[in-house]
Amino acid sequence: MPIYAYKCGTCGHAKDVLQKISDAPLTTCPACGADAFSKQVTAAGFQLKGSGWYVTDFRSGNGGNSAPATETKSESATPAAAPAAAPTPAAPSSTSSSTST
Repeated sequence: MPIYAYKCGTCGHAKDVLQKISDAPLTTCPACGADAFSKQVTAAGFQLKGSGWYVTDFRSGNGGNSAPATETKSESATPAAAPAAAPTPAAPSSTSSSTST
C-alpha cells in the first residue's frame, strides 16, 4: 500500500497516511477539523542506480544481452575526417502513383 502525504490548507498540519489506491482521499484535517486536508505531490521513494536492465537493455542490435558498445579511439578522434554525403534531391516521378484495377 502506498503512503500519501497530506497537508491542511487552513492550519498547515501535515501527515503521512498509509492508504489503498482505491481508498477515497481524506478531506477533513485531524488537527483542526477543517475540510482543507489535501494530498501533496511528492517525489518517488526510490532511485534506479547501477548497471541494471534500464542501462543495458536494447542498447545494441543483438537483443541487449551484452554490455553497451564503446567507441574506439579511431572513431572518436577524427569525426570530421569522414567524407560528408551530400543529400540528393528527389527525382520527379513521371509515372502515376494511382493504379486502376
